[in-house]
Amino acid sequence: MNKNTQELLRSLKHTKNIEAWLTENAEIFENVPLWRYLERLIAEKGIKKSQCIQNALLQRNYGYQIFSGERTPSRDKVIALCLAMGLTPEEAHSLLCHTGFSDIYPKNRRDSVLIFALERKLTVLETNELLYELGEELL
Repeated sequence: MNKNTQELLRSLKHTKNIEAWLTENAEIFENVPLWRYLERLIAEKGIKKSQCIQNALLQRNYGYQIFSGERTPSRDKVIALCLAMGLTPEEAHSLLCHTGFSDIYPKNRRDSVLIFALERKLTVLETNELLYELGEELL
């Protein structure tokens, strides 16, 4: 999680030994389950699971199932969790990449609104209100 995509791509383009590069960057290929990645993020942000679930406007049981690995959330639920944790767009990008969902893309109108919301630390409710006002699908 230390190197961003641009740095990795730059170093990959200039490497002369792919095996050495893969070994040197092995941590980016670790297959960390989503629930463990989320646990790491909430610990870094200093918030509790219960607060994150509440802030994301998720049903309590469903939220805990995500955090235990029993359920896999949709892209919109992951974005709601990003907003609930107060992630930056860059942190949200990393989480979305980790889940295999498409990134938030500024050339997509709805995604532009989501980037705006992440930048301004809007809540899920505030983000949904903005999406509604702009005629976009809610989270």
